[in-house]
Formats: sequence, C-alpha cells, structure tokens
Amino acid sequence: MQATLTSKGQLTLPKALREKLSLSAGDRLEFIFDEEQGVRLVAKHGSMRRLRGMLPRPERPVSLEAMDKAILEGAGSS
Repeated sequence: MQATLTSKGQLTLPKALREKLSLSAGDRLEFIFDEEQGVRLVAKHGSMRRLRGMLPRPERPVSLEAMDKAILEGAGSS
C-alpha cells in the first residue's frame, strides 16, 4: 500500500489499511522509529471524549485558584 504526502504535509491512509487497523474518525496514530530508520505505525483508538464520566463529580465545586494552589503544593512535594 502507498500514500502520497500533500503539500500541507497530510496523508490519506488507504482504505484497506484503515479497515485492517479498524481506524475511525477521532483515532490517533503514533509513529515510532526503529533502528533501521523505518517507522512503525501504532493505532490509538478512541478519543478523549470516552473518558468523560469516569471520575465522580466533586462534592463541592473547586475554584481555579484552589486548583492552582493544589498543583503548586503538589509540585513542591517532590
């Protein structure tokens, strides 16, 4: 299979490849270089939207200032 790089740096993956990897809109692709200057393509299925609702809502709302303070405190503890 082959694909052509456009002047904007974009590729259209052949349909057979998309089907083989079960790719759909929103999936991400990771490119990994090997020792022989080859590239391995790894499909990362799904989007960030699938993470919605995994964590419970906080009992009470937290302000941005409180979040920033907690981040700074956490960064200082390492």
